[in-house]
Parts: sequence; C-alpha cells; structure tokens
Amino acid sequence: METTMERIFKRGVAEVIVEEELRQMMEDGKPLRLKEGFDPSRPDIHLGHVVTLRKLKQFQELGHKVILIVGDWTAQIGDPSGESQKRSMMTAEEVKANADTYMRQFFKIVDPEKTEVRWQSDWFGKFDLADVIKLTSRFTVAQMMAREDFSARQATNQPIAVTELLYPLLQAYDSVMIESDVEFGGIDQKFNCLVGRELQRMMGQTPQHVFFTHLLVGTDGQMKMSKSLSNDIAVEDPPNEMYGKIMSISDDLVMDYFELLTDVDEDELAEFRQALEGDSVNPMEIKKRLAREIVTEFHNEGVTKEAESHFSRVFQEQNIPEEIPIFTIRSPEESADLINVVVESGLVESRGEAKRLLRQNAVEVDGTTVTDAGAKVGNGSVIKVGKRRWARVVAK
Repeated sequence: METTMERIFKRGVAEVIVEEELRQMMEDGKPLRLKEGFDPSRPDIHLGHVVTLRKLKQFQELGHKVILIVGDWTAQIGDPSGESQKRSMMTAEEVKANADTYMRQFFKIVDPEKTEVRWQSDWFGKFDLADVIKLTSRFTVAQMMAREDFSARQATNQPIAVTELLYPLLQAYDSVMIESDVEFGGIDQKFNCLVGRELQRMMGQTPQHVFFTHLLVGTDGQMKMSKSLSNDIAVEDPPNEMYGKIMSISDDLVMDYFELLTDVDEDELAEFRQALEGDSVNPMEIKKRLAREIVTEFHNEGVTKEAESHFSRVFQEQNIPEEIPIFTIRSPEESADLINVVVESGLVESRGEAKRLLRQNAVEVDGTTVTDAGAKVGNGSVIKVGKRRWARVVAK
C-alpha cells in the first residue's frame, strides 16, 4: 500500500525540482506556501486543470497553504497563449467576471479555508517604467529564447511580441511577491517556473521548488486538453455530457485518466492494467468505472447513475434521448433548412461549423448520414450531430 508521501510525489508527477529538498522540508513540518496562478482570459476549468489542483489539495491536507494568484494585470495587457499566438487585451470588468467564475470552480477541488487569494495588480499596478527596466535587466534575450515555444517560432520566422518575452519575468516576479515555496504547473510550464527560481535567488530569497504534473490528453486522443481545441471536459459540464465525453476517450487513455483524475488506489489500478493487457475484460466496463468516479466527484452518486442509464439507453442501445431540443415549424407540410435547424437548436455555434460537420459525415437525419448543405427536414425528423447532440423537428 502506497504511503501518502509516495502518492503525492509519484502519482501523475512528471518532475519535481528539487525533490529531495522538498521532501525534507515536508518531513521537518515546515508549513509551505504553494503558488498556483491562473490566467482569467477564460472563465472555465476543465479536467486538464484538475490534475494540478488535485495535487494542491493533497498538500493542503498535510497542512500547507495555497496562494492563488489571479493574473488580472497581465490579462488586461494581453498574454501569450503558449500556442504561438497573442491574446487580446481585456477590460477589468471582463477579467473580474472570468475570475469569479474560475474561483467558483477552483474551490470545488481546493479547500478555500486553506487558500489565500492574491490579485497580481496589487503589485504590478504600482509598476512604472523604471521598475520594468530593473526587472528586465536581470535576464538576457538569449535566456528568454531558450524557451521551446520562442525558439521554434524564431526558427520559422514567426513574430514574437516583446510583451511575450516579458511574460516569464512577470510570472517569476509573482513568486517573489508572495515568497513562494513551491510552484505548481503542468510540465509545459517548466521554463517559466524555473525563471521564478532564478529571480528569487537573485533577489535574496530561497528559490522555490517546482512541482510539475503530467499533461492530460483531450478527448481527441492527440492534443493536450484545451477549450480552444474543443477537446475538453469542463468541470461544470452537465452530468450526462460529462459522462458521455469520458466514455468517448480512446481506450489507451483510460489508465492515464484514472491515475491523474481519481483516487482509485494503485493496487486496483494494477488489476485494471493487467485485465486490459490480457484482454480479459471489455474496456468499456473499466471506462464506465472511470466515468462514474469522475462524474461523482463533480456532481453526486444519484445523478451519476442517471447519466450512466442515459448513456446506455442512447449510445449503447441506440435510442433517442427522452428530452432533446425541439425546432418548431409552422405546419406539417412545411420543411426547414437542415443547417438552420442545427444552428438555431444550439447543436452547433455557426453555419460554418454545421457545414464542416456535414462534410465530415457527422450529421444524421432519421438515422441516415447527410452531407448535402442544402438538405431539408420536415415534421418529425430527428437530427443527430456527432455522438451526443440531438434535435427534433415538430410542427405547431
């Protein structure tokens, strides 16, 4: 049976810098200040974020304190996305609204009683040009270009804004201002976190340790989970949708999801792995267990059972859901444009997306795949988009 310390340091962990020193600090009983920052340019938390948040909760259970930094100042000036793009500026009101939504979801996982919330503008709001120059003088352009994203873009002659070069320094300065003991993040944040260690050392503080978790692959089975890639499972997804998305992941991701997102113990996970490798169990049965664990975490056991029944009825038995959006036409003789129906029923966000899904054979009308963008539907037609979106056409 694994110990609490081993579970913290091994399960879902990509790297810890410096592990031996951090273990010793914890064994000595030193209360640690755990740095977690978030960019309020988006309001939603998905399961990819939850991987790190679960680690924070484990540390809290041992008596340590989370310092949650709201990146309101950098969000207002525009941040790099980490995806070779620049983010647009946001108003203070937009930032505040996103931050409120984010924190409501954040505290579904992390204990609010053991968390201190700090707003980045508390220190950067007082920065002047002299402060910026002092901060930038501590690092060279060559050091910043060592970041993988920057070097890759430079090699292909893609633009890099000066503000993007500043961002790692600003994140590092956050560590100085809260006197961080440990910074948490996905392994893709390694460069920025190490800059924080270096800046703390330069400014006379003990360099923070850094705790990197593995990245969660999204429902597409290829890329890191991201709302912008539409491969995410949101913390506030309704139970049926959350359950269905989890069931849609590829079989080879099931054990990663168990390890990163659940508390199922290692002995049982070893049994699952052995059963899957030996083909002694239908992967869907283990995937159902995964879906139950995760949906129950964010909802409750009762609605999880309802979601499982819904999934079996709709997707395994190929039945139409009992409650689906209705598109109303004026009379039984009238017809409607298929694209208008799927857009106005909320199955897709735009006509462009509807046309793309038609081209990808992802739209069915009454059980038949339709690819014609000019197709019509009439009274009683049942439309299915993808695996989980439905609508019915009904005459008044």
